[in-house]
Amino acid sequence: MRSFTLFKVLLLSLGPLLADCIAFPRNEVEALTSFKRGIIEDPLLVLSNWRPLDSNPCGWFGVSCSVAGDHVIKLNMSGGSLKGFIAPELNKLSTLQELILHGNLFIGTIPKEIGMLKNLKVLDLGSNQLTGTIPPEIGNLSNIVKINLQSNGLTGKLPSDLGNLKYLQELRLDRNRLIGTVPASNGTNYPTNVHGMYASNASPMGFCQSSQLKFADFSYNFLVGSIPKCLEYLPRSSFQGNCLQQKDVKQRTAAQCGGALPAKTPQEINTKHMPPEEGSKHQANSPKPAWLLTLEIATGVMVGVVLVIALFTAAQKWKTKPSIIIPWKKSSSSAKDYMTIYIDSEVLKNVARYSRQELEVACEDFSNIIGSSPDSIVYKGTMKGGPEIAVISLCIKEEHWTGYLELYFQKEVADLARLNHENVGKLLGYCRESNPFTRMLVFEYASNGTLYEHLHYGEGCQFSWTRRMKIILGIARGLKYLHTELDPPFTISELNSSSVYLTDDFSPKLVDFECWKTVLSRSEKSSGTISNEGAVCILPNSMEGRHLNIQGNIYAFGILLLEIVSGRPPYCKDKGCLVDWAKEFLELPEVMCYVVDPELKHFSYEDLKVICEVVNLCLHPNTSTRIPMRDLCSMLESGIDTSVSAEIKASSLAWAELALSS
Repeated sequence: MRSFTLFKVLLLSLGPLLADCIAFPRNEVEALTSFKRGIIEDPLLVLSNWRPLDSNPCGWFGVSCSVAGDHVIKLNMSGGSLKGFIAPELNKLSTLQELILHGNLFIGTIPKEIGMLKNLKVLDLGSNQLTGTIPPEIGNLSNIVKINLQSNGLTGKLPSDLGNLKYLQELRLDRNRLIGTVPASNGTNYPTNVHGMYASNASPMGFCQSSQLKFADFSYNFLVGSIPKCLEYLPRSSFQGNCLQQKDVKQRTAAQCGGALPAKTPQEINTKHMPPEEGSKHQANSPKPAWLLTLEIATGVMVGVVLVIALFTAAQKWKTKPSIIIPWKKSSSSAKDYMTIYIDSEVLKNVARYSRQELEVACEDFSNIIGSSPDSIVYKGTMKGGPEIAVISLCIKEEHWTGYLELYFQKEVADLARLNHENVGKLLGYCRESNPFTRMLVFEYASNGTLYEHLHYGEGCQFSWTRRMKIILGIARGLKYLHTELDPPFTISELNSSSVYLTDDFSPKLVDFECWKTVLSRSEKSSGTISNEGAVCILPNSMEGRHLNIQGNIYAFGILLLEIVSGRPPYCKDKGCLVDWAKEFLELPEVMCYVVDPELKHFSYEDLKVICEVVNLCLHPNTSTRIPMRDLCSMLESGIDTSVSAEIKASSLAWAELALSS
């Protein structure tokens, strides 16, 4: 009996711990997973430890839980450089008290579902790129204390529902594109007495019933009308930069306000200085002159004609504007929810679009496969009367293609299309079709295959030292262009010998065929760990944050230099990791020559010293000490001699090698 009692005590003491491990609401984990799925760029890797398979997200970056550890009460991602959509599924975080996404790059609209977060006290979406209107449902946040929507692209009128927030103390709406009046009385001008207070028979609505409001900023929008008397306690700077009828506060010019200012009618002009009764009589009883009636009719006809032409033009543009309707999210039923994603004509206007049919013809019914991976297939083709092409086709089913992926695909196409350098593969265009579902990229074709094939499957004697040095210089110049001459910079997703293609004259071209893996990381597939430190042998499969992973490219360039000079792959089961093998030779001049490919009969020791110095700089474990690509390229260009005279002086085999290198 005593043993049974002890067992019950032990069970009771462990109960809360077991409950924490088992009873964390699954719907809250799903809400956070949906939030991560909505992110299309995470350059600082703030979501790297968000693992959907975890049953408890309390250890995830930016997530704070209750004391008991059974609910999410705070989500803080401020300053994370995240780009994407705000997932509507966040409404499942029923106990959330603070949602802070300030200082990111969120796009799209504010989900109305946020209005369901009844326990929310702080909503900070400021300094993003949000568009659309402020959803009236925000007025349902009955416990909200602070709202910050400043510095976005929000449009439309201010919802009077914000006046329902009786605990609201701070409201920041500045630097948007909001229009209309400040809803002091829910759109109704209630009578006030001489002191600006509402009469006893009036029911103040809008912001005038927000008794706790201590600070509000409406500046730099396109608001019209006047400052409500009940908000005159706010600083005048809270209303500057609008289109208000306020002489003591600096406002926008009439030209800037445009249609935001209400135009005065002729009747208003004529009755401006009349007593109210006389003015109303004049408007009601005075007949219009014949000339004025004729002018109004003529003006009406002209406006009607212009309107018809505008509608016809808009209809034509609407027909030609490409769009695709794709599955947005799945439900248990057979029905699908759809969202329309429109191609940004400005972003892709200079990028050629190919049809699937013409690419199928060029690639011999897609039978000429020159490469494949679980994620994509690469075909070789020849356009009719045009260049040879390499076509990358994404291996993904239509039902797995989300709105996020479509937007990211468009971004990748535009990003690749801006590259223009002799040592960087050129994107010729793209293919996007719905039936059959197709997403393809079309690159110019480099006819000599990849650098990897020549180093590890070709004849070593045909790949001379001089040829290798010229390839190294070409790769360095290409990376210098990508890292320092583009704004924003561009990095190769997987920089290795397989991403370097060679032309007829063995000129290297960097091709980012693995960009598909970045796109696919937005899908349901899990992405690998990302690292660029010396502890790894090969760069990981997926590098998110393309524009900020320059250090990862520099590290990969160091491995690539070793691979070119030694002829050994970055890693193999028999010989292990190339970096581990080479590091004992890199800093010792007397054994440095052991790094060189034994197939080579001749090499330049001076060139080798420069190569090894650059490799050491690239592979330094401290990323802050790695030299930028511009300086590395200068070191190589000034230290490597690929001239004819240098070859003749260096070796009796120079003439033979020159013939092979030409």
